[in-house]
Amino acid sequence: MGLRTEALTGGFAEPVFHAQSVFKMLMDGMARPGTIETVQPDVAPPAPLGIAAGAIALTLCDHDTPVWLAPGLAKSAVAEWLSFHTGAPSTAEKGEARFAFVEAGTALCSFGLFAPGTQEYPDRSTTVVIELAELEGGRRLALMGPGIQSVTEIAPIGLPETFLRLWTENRALFPRGIDIVLTSGKRFLCLPRTTKITATEI
Repeated sequence: MGLRTEALTGGFAEPVFHAQSVFKMLMDGMARPGTIETVQPDVAPPAPLGIAAGAIALTLCDHDTPVWLAPGLAKSAVAEWLSFHTGAPSTAEKGEARFAFVEAGTALCSFGLFAPGTQEYPDRSTTVVIELAELEGGRRLALMGPGIQSVTEIAPIGLPETFLRLWTENRALFPRGIDIVLTSGKRFLCLPRTTKITATEI
């Protein structure tokens, strides 16, 4: 399949209905950090963008939301696919992006390079969607904060060693800062900037 065809196919079969269902899952996920959600609608984004990441992109991106793609995604048909299905423009500037997508295995840059929003408009920040190998079975992390009863645990596989330090720096900016969605295949979980993340003792 040529890049051209790949960019024109693989969107939501029923865009309004499917976008609403994924949006509700995202809202639930942000309200309950660390809860794994599974995307139902079948989408077929160009590799290396995963299904959940693609569904989130189709749901959230539009012509007003510049998107930054990590190098592996930028080299693929993803930018054209997003542009065709959502009208979202690509940007090479992390600080201009409303949404950023990072494929699995990519080194994470400092989250401070993305837009943290402002004190008056903290929602004008970047949401970073990071694809991982798996959302379970890795090093255990403890989550605390709004939407979490006491502590909830996640154990994603593929988060770099630097993640906790980068996240701590991000939380220090509150109410500014980025929000993160971790994806793997059809599944995702949300980490809003209010969430405190620590390594659990094994």
